[in-house]
Amino acid sequence: MLLHLSTWSEIEAFLERSKTVVVPIGSNEQHGPTGLLGTDWLCPEIIAHHAQKSGDILVAPTFNIGMAQHHLGFPGTISLRPSTFIAAIGDWVRSLGAHGFEKIYFLNGHGGNVATIEAAFSELYAAASFEKRKSRVVLKLKNWWDLAGVNALAMRQFPVGHGSHATPSEIAITQWAYPEHIKAANYAPQIAPTGPIREAADFRARFPDGRMGSDPGLATPEKGGELVELAAKGLIADVAAFAAETRPG
Repeated sequence: MLLHLSTWSEIEAFLERSKTVVVPIGSNEQHGPTGLLGTDWLCPEIIAHHAQKSGDILVAPTFNIGMAQHHLGFPGTISLRPSTFIAAIGDWVRSLGAHGFEKIYFLNGHGGNVATIEAAFSELYAAASFEKRKSRVVLKLKNWWDLAGVNALAMRQFPVGHGSHATPSEIAITQWAYPEHIKAANYAPQIAPTGPIREAADFRARFPDGRMGSDPGLATPEKGGELVELAAKGLIADVAAFAAETRPG
């Protein structure tokens, strides 16, 4: 079930049987010469939307702008400051919590978001602690590649040249979902260099075409479909386990 394609009364009815919601979250940033700018929010959205077709889960609108300041040297990247990101996540959680959602599951597609999302969770929990009350919502963060078996499958598919940014696994997922937007390029070198991540100018100088340790040319829609199928199954199971968690007291 997709929240944005539902009416308020349908969401009210859903809350009678479940108080759990999935929020795809990612980033709009460069992904090398062939990766779509939306890759990091498209991947969790694609997986979550596919999962809800066979699982009784509610998927919220995608939070598609994240913490991507180190990619701002490339046109098309849009980034929030960490403080803005924390505030926005807080408002999403408070809005959903006010309607009665008690379990909010963030399915993430951008590694650069993790520290800030966790900080946002800490801010929300701290507010409850300082007010000497139990938080009305429980929060969970999961990267899509950490769903059961997904990273292992990606390593089997791409044993060489997977890398850490503009990876063939994430490019493959977008190719499967949007085959009409598959791009091609001549990579030089074929496998990109690796190194530290700092500010935008340093990143552009180290990784001039935007890739990190990857060869996106290995991606195929077929491999993307395999990843989506496995990730969707993992998401359904993980959300069910989260929803079943009991709280003391």
